[in-house]
Amino acid sequence: MENMNEQEQQSLRSDIYLLLATLFRQAPNAELIDFLSTLEVEQSESAMEKAWLALREAAQNSNRETLEEEYQNLFIGIGRGEAVLFGSWHMTGSLMEKPLADIRHDLELLGFERLDQVKEPEDHISALCEVMAMLAEEEADLQQAFFNKHIATWYDAFALQVETAKSGDFYRSAAALLRAFGTLEQVQFSKNTKSKSHLKIDVKNVTEYE
Repeated sequence: MENMNEQEQQSLRSDIYLLLATLFRQAPNAELIDFLSTLEVEQSESAMEKAWLALREAAQNSNRETLEEEYQNLFIGIGRGEAVLFGSWHMTGSLMEKPLADIRHDLELLGFERLDQVKEPEDHISALCEVMAMLAEEEADLQQAFFNKHIATWYDAFALQVETAKSGDFYRSAAALLRAFGTLEQVQFSKNTKSKSHLKIDVKNVTEYE
């Protein structure tokens, strides 16, 4: 990202969020597996580049059938999978709790409406990544406020859950990408001039509060 202009950086960030949303919503289809298998990755020592390389290798050693089985065992299971995709669970220990209500409140303020065909709650990691993708062109303060409130508090715990799950294989690399990208986002947001202020979302604007 260092050699890109601001518009290119925001476009890439949006694409990465959309990729993560796709990976964690359902097992990747053959087209996505082929795309990931042929990624051109500049080798370096950065966590992001290592994550991309691991994801490419994992895709090269996967197929649609095995990934569907892995996704089922890892995220659905019998009663519950080994890893939980919902923020409320990681933040409170239960599903459908206050964090979900907070997300719905902020999404309403942002003007986002849930589509009828979408079945999962809004605190699903894929739904949150999609929101961040749509916010990529918005003010940095707004992105930071949403990320810090609804993602930063639990994405690392979720990634660790996936990486240590017995059923994990391909998705360990997807979790590594989520962790590396989330860390990069936090670093970039920390450079924001208001990074030390308390921020909240207020009708598609950001206000400070004590």
